Amino acid sequence: MSSGAAEAGASEKKRSPNRLIVTDATNDDNSVISLSSAKMDELQLFRGDTVMIKGKKGRETICIVLSEDDCEDYNVRMNKVVRKNLRVRLGDLVTVTACQDVEYGKRIHVLPIDDTIEGITGNLFDVFLKPYFQEAYRPVKQGDLFLVRGNMHAVEFKVVETDPPNFCIVAPDTLIHCEGEPVRREDEERLDEVGYDDIGGCRKQMAQIREMIELPLRHPALFKTLGVKPPRGVLLYGPPGSGKTLIARAVANETGSMFLIINGPEIMSKMAGESESNLRKAFEEAEKNAPAIIFMDEIDSIAPKREKTNGEVERRIVSQLLTLMDGLKGRSNVIVLAATNRPNSIDPALRRFGRFDREIDIGAPDENGRMEIFRIHTRNMKLDESVDPEQIAKETHGFVGADIAALCTEAAMQCIREKMDIIDIDDENIDAEILESMAVTQEHFKVALAQSNPSSLRETVIEIPNVSWDDIGGLEDVKRELREMVQYPIEHADLFQKFGQNPSKGVLFYGPPGCGKTLLAKAVANECSANFLSCKGPELLTMWFGESEANVREMFEKARGAAPCILFFDELDSIAKMRGSSSGDGGGAGDRVMNQMLTEMDGMGAKKSVFIIGATNRPDIIDTALMRPGRLDQLIYIPVPDLESRKSIFRATLRKSPVAKDVDLNVLADATDKFSGADITEICQRASKMAIRESIESTIERRRMREERGEDEMEDVEEEDLVPEITRRHFELAMQGARRSISDADLMKYSAFKTTLSQARAAINGGREFRFPDAADGVTGGSGTTGAADDDDEEDLYS
Repeated sequence: MSSGAAEAGASEKKRSPNRLIVTDATNDDNSVISLSSAKMDELQLFRGDTVMIKGKKGRETICIVLSEDDCEDYNVRMNKVVRKNLRVRLGDLVTVTACQDVEYGKRIHVLPIDDTIEGITGNLFDVFLKPYFQEAYRPVKQGDLFLVRGNMHAVEFKVVETDPPNFCIVAPDTLIHCEGEPVRREDEERLDEVGYDDIGGCRKQMAQIREMIELPLRHPALFKTLGVKPPRGVLLYGPPGSGKTLIARAVANETGSMFLIINGPEIMSKMAGESESNLRKAFEEAEKNAPAIIFMDEIDSIAPKREKTNGEVERRIVSQLLTLMDGLKGRSNVIVLAATNRPNSIDPALRRFGRFDREIDIGAPDENGRMEIFRIHTRNMKLDESVDPEQIAKETHGFVGADIAALCTEAAMQCIREKMDIIDIDDENIDAEILESMAVTQEHFKVALAQSNPSSLRETVIEIPNVSWDDIGGLEDVKRELREMVQYPIEHADLFQKFGQNPSKGVLFYGPPGCGKTLLAKAVANECSANFLSCKGPELLTMWFGESEANVREMFEKARGAAPCILFFDELDSIAKMRGSSSGDGGGAGDRVMNQMLTEMDGMGAKKSVFIIGATNRPDIIDTALMRPGRLDQLIYIPVPDLESRKSIFRATLRKSPVAKDVDLNVLADATDKFSGADITEICQRASKMAIRESIESTIERRRMREERGEDEMEDVEEEDLVPEITRRHFELAMQGARRSISDADLMKYSAFKTTLSQARAAINGGREFRFPDAADGVTGGSGTTGAADDDDEEDLYS
């Protein structure tokens, strides 16, 4: 045989049809594996057949095989329980063969693992085993472990004995014994160790991490063959609670590597040289026990920037860490994994190739990621059918994995609170009927959502306001324009993608004070269910050099973390004045803040749904660079309300108040010409206060009369409400004290600014409207061509 034929034969021998690569399962069934339809045909298997799977160290188990269309031909999908029984990990090879001679079991003996039944009071057979084996004809093998979820717990069982021996199929008439002392954990591997299937919301990052860590640890020959050094280190960065430490533990468990954790405070010592010695010992131990993973949590505390730290110990530790990472032998199978939420605080010497080769952003998950995480955290929860994971994922903007875990806990606590009136706290045992009736519903999650905020924003007051469009009278055109600018990009993102457009970044409300600018910003945040981050302009300014710009950076960073988010700058003129006009503000702090705002608005990622709303009553002093398209795209004038708007404001303000039927709101609206919304609200409040005053005075007078007559005379008489409504007289008195907060001179200034803005937007060609030339005009077209049009043709023109 020629050498080429021999190589082909060897290659064919390697690709044995029943040698398959282990991948993660899409379901969570302990008795099922999945293959592609083509692979099942090749192996002559049918859906529901029992197969024998052989893994490492002579381990084998039996499962039912199903087909999945999206499974690759050379892969086999199995969940963590099956992988643990076979002692294999993701990416390992297993052998799958048909198993025809499996008999129905006469009896099996299973026992729980001792540390998984703590706190469980119900009957294990009725609550866990009976429902588990009633679902299907499950194959079991003696010595295997399996996990059963139920009643908000996960209990691990071991198959101690089967009849017939070794393995069998549990049928409806199979006797299941579970009497005896629980199995002690001892040498049994825990099935609840963190694995890749316990991590959701970061599939792309997990693929990168596995490529950077698993390949060098498990297949170093790949890099040796290509003649390159394997990666040494990976830096994970992202907000707290996004799963950085969890990912590190999952990688260690799945690769079977030794896992060494280095915490900053543990290696620090007041003795000179001892801190560096502790660090050296950790690296030496990892090299002795290779393959190993060294994990440094919060590395910014161990290796801060040397030029900015005052302590000599920190500088020496950074230098020691640099030399240790450079000194790792090329084939020592040691990977250094670090995590931080402050990547820019780390010494830059660590962030070069050969030390931390790859930096991976573990950010806040998107909607699909949040749904994955939610399903992971609710696997052991007893959920009602009303729970809608998709809806919860939509409403948890900016939540990281830890926030979703807290949300699930809060929902479960809400479920428990509802049953507290029938639970006897002093009694050690709770009635089984009460436990059976408990289930977490969608309503419990709604209550939990109202009490939960993204952890990255808890230090900032962030909330979805409870102001709706109904609270704002008039301004219908403004409301429609806001819906198009803010709600459409969030609710109809696919249409923006279809037409190749990026949504607007911001809007500037300008107009007289008290006309509803702040109220509009809150209402639009509520209507589109976005997070609302309010920033008062003067709050950002401090006396310290550079701190004001840092405050602006931090505000934008928080808004990006809570996306979709509306970032509202009230009194924008205080921090966005025309540059060059702030000469006496302590070294031009206002100009620096303005420059920082411009760069932040230009640098916002396209994928981050952050919308900026500015409000000011001094638009003439705001820097023009801020108002160009691409920053605050739209300038919307919030005018003094007209007649119809004033009627709407009266109705909106008084909709919860008892008003007499003879009070004509039309007359009130006519009498309040050029009044702002705040002025009208004050009139309503004054009328209400007068009604309250009269009610209190009448109550005092009645009490005085009762004292004079004697209490017994009117004891059983139902008291009449003497002031049941706000009457015309109350409004007449309130109108006597009414005042306009906006003068005619102020209104003229706003009108002049609006006119100047309109002139700047004048159309091309001397103010005529633009149109494309028609074929009948005899013009073939051209760049920037405008068609001549007479006044008679105006109705045919469009802009």
